[in-house]
Amino acid sequence: MIILKTREEIEKIRISGRIVAEVLQVLRGLVRPGLTTWALNRKAEEIIKKRKARAAFKGYKPSFGSRPYPAALCVSINDEVVHGLPSPRRSLREGDIVSMDVGVEYRGYFGDGATTVPVGDVNGRVEELLQVTEESLYKGIEAAIVGNRVGDISHAVQAYVESRGFSVVKEFVGHGVGKRLHEDPPVPNYGFPGKGPVLQEGMTIAIEPMVTMGKGDVEIKGDGWTAVTVDGSWAAHFEHTIAILGDGPEILTEL
Repeated sequence: MIILKTREEIEKIRISGRIVAEVLQVLRGLVRPGLTTWALNRKAEEIIKKRKARAAFKGYKPSFGSRPYPAALCVSINDEVVHGLPSPRRSLREGDIVSMDVGVEYRGYFGDGATTVPVGDVNGRVEELLQVTEESLYKGIEAAIVGNRVGDISHAVQAYVESRGFSVVKEFVGHGVGKRLHEDPPVPNYGFPGKGPVLQEGMTIAIEPMVTMGKGDVEIKGDGWTAVTVDGSWAAHFEHTIAILGDGPEILTEL
């Protein structure tokens, strides 16, 4: 069931979203060769705690039966698409790309966002992967207007990504956000225009393209969480929580 939000509820989601944005902004500035993925997680927790909020991912138990997620931050490197587990034994290396995904709950309302950044210098095609993935997010946001359908968002993302020679991951999708981290409707990064639920004023959704340099097929590693590309190609992930309003979409996960 899709739950429409009042203006007051949207403002509460915006507070959570701004904490998400602050976390990601700080982490982007910390990324460098030699930094452990656990240090990124620790900083995320520190900011969330300082804002008197709760790390939405920590202890999250999904429906597919994995163990509860053990950290505040998902840190996915290179061929890892999403849900990478941070570790004090894993350090970033020059030329890597690192995706960071964080969810925050503040006073009963959630925000969710992600970004992917290079670690030092990366080659031109990898740099293009990051650019195209982020741009596809904004193509999806542009399509999130009252009267359109979810499929219009999905098609906008997929068409842009594939026009640039990359692939979308179909295994994982965006979602509604509100009093729960994951609400209806699912928001795939592929599909057909004019299909799916009608977009209405008051909907709050997370749009999150996951894009690969090769094929979009993924598999889950033995840790029960980390999703990697089957062909070993590198992947990027960007995400914003947005509100659909009468005068157009509004991003809630930015400062």
